[in-house]
Amino acid sequence: MLFIDNQECHDPAVNLALEEYALRHLPMEDGGYLLFYINEPSIIIGKNQNTIEEIHAEHVEAKGIHVVRRLSGGGAVYHDLGNLNYSILTADDGKSFHNFAKFVQPVIEALGKLGVEAAMTGRNDIQVGERKISGNAQYVSKGRMYTHGTLLFDSDMEQIVSALKVKPMKIESKGTKSIRSRVANISEFLQEPMTIEAFKRRLLSELFQCAPEDVPVYPLSEAQWAEVHQLADERYRSWDWNYGRSPKSNIAHAVKFPSGIIDVRLQVEEGLLTEIRLFGDYFGAHDVTELETHLKGVRYEEQALRESLADIDLSRYFGAITQDQFIGLLMLRDGQA
Repeated sequence: MLFIDNQECHDPAVNLALEEYALRHLPMEDGGYLLFYINEPSIIIGKNQNTIEEIHAEHVEAKGIHVVRRLSGGGAVYHDLGNLNYSILTADDGKSFHNFAKFVQPVIEALGKLGVEAAMTGRNDIQVGERKISGNAQYVSKGRMYTHGTLLFDSDMEQIVSALKVKPMKIESKGTKSIRSRVANISEFLQEPMTIEAFKRRLLSELFQCAPEDVPVYPLSEAQWAEVHQLADERYRSWDWNYGRSPKSNIAHAVKFPSGIIDVRLQVEEGLLTEIRLFGDYFGAHDVTELETHLKGVRYEEQALRESLADIDLSRYFGAITQDQFIGLLMLRDGQA
């Protein structure tokens, strides 16, 4: 594995573009790559989420917080200069998507060397006791994938609360009363204080089992960096990409399933589905727009929906979900049966 040096860039658009560029274009014969990045205050939106409903827009605008959509699924997260993000980029072996433990465990072990007794919980979190210090997500494309996550080191917890809207069902499912009571900074658990840069170097050393100066690095050329910046401008600074997946709708319904929250928005005209959008913090190996396109024009009644979905493997888009559960979501029924 090789380390990708992001040259101390704190621009979330550039860092996400670098991650995508590396996934799509760098050779994978060396066992993959590790990327670290620290972003300026920003909200990073999951690919399938409705941006407007995930942020407190007035606060975000007043504080100059970046809003950027990523390629991976999962929920919205707040980044700032006290949050270290990591990304592990590998070939897709056909068995590792949804296997968060495979990629998260080395990070947990490295934290343990620092005296932080962390463990993986739920689908994709790292916790110390009952408090979350990391959330993780995955993306797969054309035989390659990445697993990336946050490491809350010394983040401004009040900004997390003020910038993000969190659905009550998500908080309730964790058995806590507020997001503030559920999250924690890694710095709280360290035996000795250190800066985030020192933490980054120590983590790098543990993951590569060598001194930081001996970590093998993949050097990007000036031409490659130019392509990264072009991608940042064309995708990650684009209003269409960051906000354009948030259309108006005349029917809205959200249900939390074991695979995550699925939030459906429907336009129904003359008994037909003229528009359907599926948001949420679920993880899927296939682009949900395929399913949205498939359902457009279908009659909005249960039997027609069942017939349309008869040959569709919904797990490709949402993970563990049955046809009955998905039909119930579309027909505005609560519950998971």
